[in-house]
Amino acid sequence: MKKELVFLFIGLAFVTGIIVGVMATVYYEEKNPPPVAAGKHPAPPPAPAPTEDFKKLIVSLLSRLKDDPENLKALIQLGNAYFDTDQFDLAIEAYSKALDIDPKNADVRTDMGIMYRRKGDPKRAVAEFKKAAEYDPHHVNSRYNIGIVLLHDQGDLKGAIKAWEDFLQLEPSGPRAENIRRQIGRMKDMVK
Repeated sequence: MKKELVFLFIGLAFVTGIIVGVMATVYYEEKNPPPVAAGKHPAPPPAPAPTEDFKKLIVSLLSRLKDDPENLKALIQLGNAYFDTDQFDLAIEAYSKALDIDPKNADVRTDMGIMYRRKGDPKRAVAEFKKAAEYDPHHVNSRYNIGIVLLHDQGDLKGAIKAWEDFLQLEPSGPRAENIRRQIGRMKDMVK
């Protein structure tokens, strides 16, 4: 009986090690993407810290919205300014107002989902990403983000695999696709 418990403990430790290893690898590769192929442009640099320019932009947009509260473009720009300055609640509020006007805008819905994730509400983030994917069946970023949140925030390997397989149907090549393909292979080995 004691021998069986030892083998069970070793098996559990092995599986836990694999899960931690895959999650660490996905996190590392997210932070350090593979080199960009010749002729391709690298991703833009991270968002700048809040500056006077952002403050002026936000004040200008709020003034415009005071006169025209249904101005969709201004609402989206305001949400983006709050997004870029990590003001989660204000970004969500602006994006919600934009979605009241244009509920099928997958880009805005995905950005709002990212804000919910950063705010610490992964379930709501996934719900927004899924709505974005439903409204726009060709929206790759919503599917990519579903996989990220399911894996990193909810530990749902099977759900992340499914989301990323859907992502690969839409974006089968490129550095992001290759990274996801590798991660799916590792994750599938873990869930067998």
